[in-house]
Amino acid sequence: MINLKNTNIILTGSTGGIGGAILDKLYASNAKILATGTNQTKLDNIKKNYENIITKKFDISNHELIEKFIDECNDQLENKIDVLINNAGITLDNLSIRMKDEDWNNVLNLNLTSSFMITKHVIKKMLKNKKGKIINITSIVGHTGNVGQANYSASKAGLIGMSKSLALEYGRKNIKINCVSPGFIKSEMTDKISEEYKKIMEDKISLGRFGKPDDVANVVAFLSSELSDYITGETIHVNGGMYFS
Repeated sequence: MINLKNTNIILTGSTGGIGGAILDKLYASNAKILATGTNQTKLDNIKKNYENIITKKFDISNHELIEKFIDECNDQLENKIDVLINNAGITLDNLSIRMKDEDWNNVLNLNLTSSFMITKHVIKKMLKNKKGKIINITSIVGHTGNVGQANYSASKAGLIGMSKSLALEYGRKNIKINCVSPGFIKSEMTDKISEEYKKIMEDKISLGRFGKPDDVANVVAFLSSELSDYITGETIHVNGGMYFS
């Protein structure tokens, strides 16, 4: 079993389906977690159901407040951020010719620009500690594209390119940056898909089924641990064989 004792982790988007599974896995692995999100009720439930977890409500689209936010997180984690997991994200889907400029901008700003700004300020803290790991949750559509998701696909592809560049910049500083790229994972979002479309997607998956949030969480825990110390600049696909890089 992976042991993350004495590992301080910031997890964004902790109140969603995949975020919740990551939180469970990290908690079971003895990590010290600072969980963030925008839903105060869900954050309160996290606080109630898990011992010694720090929760912090924050909207990462508030770019002008991100540096202060990271400073506060650093203080709460006693000046030791070991792992950052950029999991927060949004979708605002539409066919490209119908997509509003604000829907393009909002998705790119939150999924990509906010993740970059959080990462930049966390790296400054990690440089002082001479180590760190950053895990960016991307998506299969960042590699394949998807109808009606030009904005979301672009944001996730951008995360992958950003991660590779940062891995090159900070590898010699003992900071590793990797991506986890889920395919179709059972969630509230996929539950809304029609049974006909589910069947079409399942037929494209080598394993013949959608994944579980735990499948993603297991890879995140691995990348957070010392077992992944010689891995950086990589994208690990969790898609049941739907896409091979």
